Amino acid sequence: MSEFDFDLFVIGAGSGGVRASRIAASHGARVAVAEEYRVGGTCVIRGCVPKKMLVYGAHFAEDLNHARRFGWDIAERRFDWVSLRDAVLADVDRLNGLYQNTLDNNKVTTFRETARISGANEVTLASGQKVTVGTILIATGAWPLVPDIEGAEHGITSNEVFHLDALPRRVVIVGGGYIANEFAGIFNSFDSKVTILNRSDEILRGYDAQIRDRLVEISTARGIEFHLNTTPQRIEKASDGTLSIHLNDGEVIEADVLLFAAGRKPKSFDLGLETVGVALNDKGAVIVDKYNRTNVPSIYAVGDVTDRVQLTPVAIREGHAFADTVFGNTPRTVDYDCIPSAVFSDPPMAGVGLTEAEAREKLGDVKIYTSDFRPMKNALSGSTERSLYKMICDASDKVVGLHMISPEAPEILQAAAVAVKAGLNKQAFDDTVALHPSMSEELVLLK
Repeated sequence: MSEFDFDLFVIGAGSGGVRASRIAASHGARVAVAEEYRVGGTCVIRGCVPKKMLVYGAHFAEDLNHARRFGWDIAERRFDWVSLRDAVLADVDRLNGLYQNTLDNNKVTTFRETARISGANEVTLASGQKVTVGTILIATGAWPLVPDIEGAEHGITSNEVFHLDALPRRVVIVGGGYIANEFAGIFNSFDSKVTILNRSDEILRGYDAQIRDRLVEISTARGIEFHLNTTPQRIEKASDGTLSIHLNDGEVIEADVLLFAAGRKPKSFDLGLETVGVALNDKGAVIVDKYNRTNVPSIYAVGDVTDRVQLTPVAIREGHAFADTVFGNTPRTVDYDCIPSAVFSDPPMAGVGLTEAEAREKLGDVKIYTSDFRPMKNALSGSTERSLYKMICDASDKVVGLHMISPEAPEILQAAAVAVKAGLNKQAFDDTVALHPSMSEELVLLK
């Protein structure tokens, strides 16, 4: 019998924590998880999954606008925010249940309360119960950043946006990253007036400049306003609920909802890490080695709390690799090269590999191939919006980056990302017969 109550104690039941728990249990470990809110984590409960459902709901707005050109006569066009909100939250409940079933079916003990590390092999639950453990895994994710300004309490974050009582007429979004641009597209489709405040002169830093410039062009044409090099300084709330947002340039913007979407910080606070001396970097992220181990031998961390790559599939792979390494006697690491990503803006962006700027800096001599086209659906609907596909190759024509903005771009990129990961040359794309008529055929027709 082990000297510990559990072989593994996981703090946080998000995607990484649940995967680590399940795999460790399958290797015979006695596993416990502490989760203060709901099982499933940010992605499932208050992130990418419910947000993608809102994106689907927003797509109907465009389809209804264009329906007449496709022969449909829809007499009434009316949107009910509460109906969509409640349907989305109901599905979140369903997913929460499925994730809990996964833990239960693998005989993982779930503590529905917070847990703090009180020793290298001990955690203390909010109830006061102390639990001894062989290994501790920190999988607490990240948390939205809120600026330290007067009246910040009148704003909301992506945690609360799914629970709005009514659809706001005017929305101001602080931030220029993927969360900001995704919600901008959602609320714009629902006919809210949307304004983005970004502290720098460019949105979506880290994405290919030509692709993100196309998003700004399309978003602006759709009525979204961008205020660059702008930050809120103070927020006032009137008796009727109207928010007055005072900006650094002296302008005042009124809104019904202010959404803070200017990034997320590792949720490494209030965990007792200082008790055992777990090392953090200057951003508060838990420092780990390639096997997810911290400087304390019995404590590991995976997912957004390490701030390596804040993506759900990455956290899942890290959790799996951790469990195989520590409990499966099969040391494994995660390959962070060529990870595909997407922004579910309107239209969506997707990319894998190096951007043009990164390729030029790293490789010097590069070749760029593009396709700038009007999707067939837009031709009939009358929309003038154009898609852009972009392939970046090195001097030998090996594909080192692929980026696009287009309807269904994320769905198309996933398969193409395999080719980039495999190190194929452009000739492999050229030799592939086009699937016609489709938007994806542009990938094999790039010039």
